[in-house]
Amino acid sequence: MPVYHIPQEFILWDTMAALASPHEKALTLLFAELEATATEQREAFLGTPGNLTQRANESGTKFWVHRYSDAVGRRHETYLGTNEDQAVIARLESLRKRIEEANATIARVRVLARARFATVDRKTYSTLATLHNHGLFRAGAVLIGSHAFGALLNALGVKTVPYATEDVDIARSEALALPEIPALIDMLRETGIEFFEVPALNHHQHPTSFKEGGRSRLKVDLLVPSPGEGYPTIPVPELKAHARGLPYLRYLLADSQEVPVLSPHGVILVRVPVPERYAIHKLIVSQLRSKSSSKPGKDLRQAATLIEALIERFPGAIEDALTAVPKSAGRHVRRAAAGLARYLPAAAETTWEALKSHV
Repeated sequence: MPVYHIPQEFILWDTMAALASPHEKALTLLFAELEATATEQREAFLGTPGNLTQRANESGTKFWVHRYSDAVGRRHETYLGTNEDQAVIARLESLRKRIEEANATIARVRVLARARFATVDRKTYSTLATLHNHGLFRAGAVLIGSHAFGALLNALGVKTVPYATEDVDIARSEALALPEIPALIDMLRETGIEFFEVPALNHHQHPTSFKEGGRSRLKVDLLVPSPGEGYPTIPVPELKAHARGLPYLRYLLADSQEVPVLSPHGVILVRVPVPERYAIHKLIVSQLRSKSSSKPGKDLRQAATLIEALIERFPGAIEDALTAVPKSAGRHVRRAAAGLARYLPAAAETTWEALKSHV
């Protein structure tokens, strides 16, 4: 492969501070406990854990209800049954245990959030929870974008400047083997959030995004690999939806892992790309965006942050990810490499050597 040399004038090793700093060991151990909790969790609450309350009707018959709030704060009561039904009693005990465990998890997440672990808000959590409950992430759907970036930082045990996003980016490489699941928009609406399809700019094309109504900026984008460097609309029949094709997405999705997403409302296990491929894909994408956009700078900073963390913790990971880059993407990585110099810190010499040797 060709060797791309980084111009000396771009290298600012002596003036750049570290992009990320490590969490204390005790906190990373607490995160590992939450990861185990998320791994064992088969179904997540879509709203608050709530509580179990006994009521009586006009004839004096006592019955149980589950009281909780959904993703938009609406109060709900679900009828569970009476004490005379043994199946109801068993269900009550199971649900009571789930509620207790969820509240304990939320308390532990609060500790990590105060220590600057990345978290998502209530609506984003509920959105990911409904996809988890329907088995999308286990079947191969992948969370990408900035929420995945935050989850990867947590898994690497590092913290950085806060990021802000209300977009939930869901991708898949191949058809998901999920029989008889609802349409994607129906899954999203199970949260209580009123999602609607966002009309495409070209009215001849199908929508590929779902947005909450009103002034909310919450949006779910469905993405699949593009056969080239275009952005076509591609059907996703198993989700009864359409997706936007994204260049070089197949490279990003080729290697993934399951990690927990933290929220003050719970923990959910999702699938994300491995951090080295996420970083290199960000380099590629930064060169495909409009030069008038602010997103290329965000792409480069995210890439630099993960590269810095990986060089220290997983030597060789970046080199492996670069080796797998499609030949047609090499020119994009080369152009992005110079821009990285604005973000990488003094300890980045190893990174430059990796880029020069493997791109």
